[in-house]
Amino acid sequence: MAITRPKGTNDLLPPGSPKLSPVTSAAAHIWLTETARRVLERAGAQRIDTPVFEEAELVKRGVGDSTDIVRKEMFTVYYFGDHGGFILRPEGTAAIVRAYLQNGLKQLPTPLKLWTSGPIFRAENVQKGRYRQFHQVDYEVLGSADPLVDAEAIALMVDVVRELGLKEVRVKLGSIGDPADREAYNAYLRELFTAHLDRLSDDSKDRLTRNPMRILDSKSEGDQDLIAELSVKPMLDFLGDEARAHFEAVQGYLKDWGVPYDLDPSIVRGLDYYRRTAWELHHEGVGAKSALGGGGRYDGLAEILGGQATPGIGWAFGVERLLLALEAEGVELPQTEGPLLYVVALDEANVPHAAKIAIDARAVARTEFAYRAMKPGSAFKDAERRGVRWIALLGSQEIENGTLSLKNLQSGEQRVIGVSELAAFLEAEKQTSNFSHNPQPTPHNPTPQESP
Repeated sequence: MAITRPKGTNDLLPPGSPKLSPVTSAAAHIWLTETARRVLERAGAQRIDTPVFEEAELVKRGVGDSTDIVRKEMFTVYYFGDHGGFILRPEGTAAIVRAYLQNGLKQLPTPLKLWTSGPIFRAENVQKGRYRQFHQVDYEVLGSADPLVDAEAIALMVDVVRELGLKEVRVKLGSIGDPADREAYNAYLRELFTAHLDRLSDDSKDRLTRNPMRILDSKSEGDQDLIAELSVKPMLDFLGDEARAHFEAVQGYLKDWGVPYDLDPSIVRGLDYYRRTAWELHHEGVGAKSALGGGGRYDGLAEILGGQATPGIGWAFGVERLLLALEAEGVELPQTEGPLLYVVALDEANVPHAAKIAIDARAVARTEFAYRAMKPGSAFKDAERRGVRWIALLGSQEIENGTLSLKNLQSGEQRVIGVSELAAFLEAEKQTSNFSHNPQPTPHNPTPQESP
């Protein structure tokens, strides 16, 4: 039996692969991440990368024992004696805050804006847009509790997806208040659900003790039916004066900037470290679970991890889910283009000469060469399969004259140039044709929409 990739994972494939799709296109992943990089770095964000595995205790403390991530979805990868174990990272924020504390990044100017991208691992049920290894783009801001930072983070998330070409997205905005507000809300929920304990799922019975707010995020249909039947009050009703003023300030900035959003009192977010501002970005094209990503404020996380109090806010979105949304909207994804030049020798004796010309030309543009001699007809067919722009045929006469016979496979244009002129020719061709190995999409500048 042939060995296959693990369930819930994808191979990222080159152009022309028989099983290529938006989710499995390596070129699409690169393009999406590069687009996010440009948007975020224009706003002052700097790249940070953390290991793909961390101490299990980091996630247990940071994410919270009551979350599905800790209780059901962690990949434990290594044990040594009585060591608590390492886990493949199930999210990015806790690791970035750990790196911020461990490496003295507090010394850098604040607020410090950081971004990263890479694989995330969760042992969950596989369904459309949800995998056991997937990829995220993550943006974090550390060192400021100003609501202006919250609004900017939300606006940047929208900017990224707009620049990708997505239009049918909407921010669902809420607040989960300060710790005292959450305690009051949890007390209300605990009293409310205790009277209906027999109707709760086993997971929600456990959450009733640990963190009742997590019941509202339950995936059980029975739990959701009970929540609707009881007309559970929203968290927004329990906000204290400071949290409410903060939330109103965030909304004011978003309205001023024309960032569209919907108030959603049901926003809970899946991780225990959130407080105050919380939001999700939704698109119906990815299926019933329409969230592309989300974020929130986590001012107490640094202390939970053993560091000094450091306010923070951040968001992440799933690359695969964004690619599904782009496909649903009919946005044309970029493909890695073929070589600008393909050099083919017409006889075996000249193959080394073709290779030398191609290797020298790579200083200017993507260039490939044939590893064996070909007749012109075969050379043209091979070049077309590779997506070549210009083909150069090299025979004994060209070697003697120090020239190349070129043909543009798209326009049919033919010309003869000296080998010494090739670099300048390729440079000019790149400029006039905008030919690029990593094409850049046209920036999308949406018309500001009226906020609620």
